[in-house]
Amino acid sequence: MNTKIMETQLIAKPETALKRTLSAVHTPPAQPGFLGPEHTARAVIQTDFSQSDPFIVLMDDVLDKKSDEPVGGPHPHAGFETVSLLLEGEVGDSGHRMEAGDFQIMTAGSGIVHTESIEKKVKMRLLQMWLNLPKKDRWAAPRVQDLPLAQVPTVSQDGLTIRLYSGSLAGITSPVQNYVPLIVADLHLRPGVGTTQQLPAAFNAFLYVLEGSVAVGDEQTVLQPNQVGWLNRLTGDAVSELRLTAGASGGRVVLYAAQPQNDPIVSHGPFIADTADEIRELYRAFRHGQMNHVSTLPEAQRLSY
Repeated sequence: MNTKIMETQLIAKPETALKRTLSAVHTPPAQPGFLGPEHTARAVIQTDFSQSDPFIVLMDDVLDKKSDEPVGGPHPHAGFETVSLLLEGEVGDSGHRMEAGDFQIMTAGSGIVHTESIEKKVKMRLLQMWLNLPKKDRWAAPRVQDLPLAQVPTVSQDGLTIRLYSGSLAGITSPVQNYVPLIVADLHLRPGVGTTQQLPAAFNAFLYVLEGSVAVGDEQTVLQPNQVGWLNRLTGDAVSELRLTAGASGGRVVLYAAQPQNDPIVSHGPFIADTADEIRELYRAFRHGQMNHVSTLPEAQRLSY
């Protein structure tokens, strides 16, 4: 459901408000992807998990597929959630397909097999994150949540458009359900447009620029396309402010912000766990066919908004 509201986030705030600034900037290089020479991938997260918590990895996958030969296939996951934002093209199979602007959170939890396939010629760009689950929810029942572009809550006014895929921001709230409190927002700013948004101070957060440029914070440090800007880490229950200003050609940036879980994890292959023994058990379960395919999930575990 698209919603227009008057912007209130530009009203002056007290000087004592906690301000978000850039603490680190990375420019991840494009590397050859696993789907062949037509696939490139950027590892957006370049920091250790102790600094990126609860974000494990984020890949920016670009595919310019020029044949009808299918690529991709089924594979397992467990112990975390995949958070997928399709920026361009199509991905999926006849059972479920994502199109540009669609969003999906798949809770792998106790273990699931899913299929990401591209069956025809296509140009595709996909942001896919691995998001840690709270320790108490590590082995939650698998589920899938789909939020198509037409149903994404959106605010648009005065040269600023925000599509909110998860969490609450700018007076709107996504219907997506979260184990870890998570904000995912796609912000489009026309040239020179500025905005100040409020984030929970305790959320770990970063920006990833897709197009144009944005200046961040009172220092107006500029981020360019394909650059990642990590925000300073704060604590407590207060609200913090993030100030953005678009450059001369405008800017498009994806904001990720989430509550750290402060628990160590063990990562191996497609699995996340709390111990190495749990990783071994997950591999055993997969080899013995004890992980069901996502297509077999009951309707109660498949949510479409």
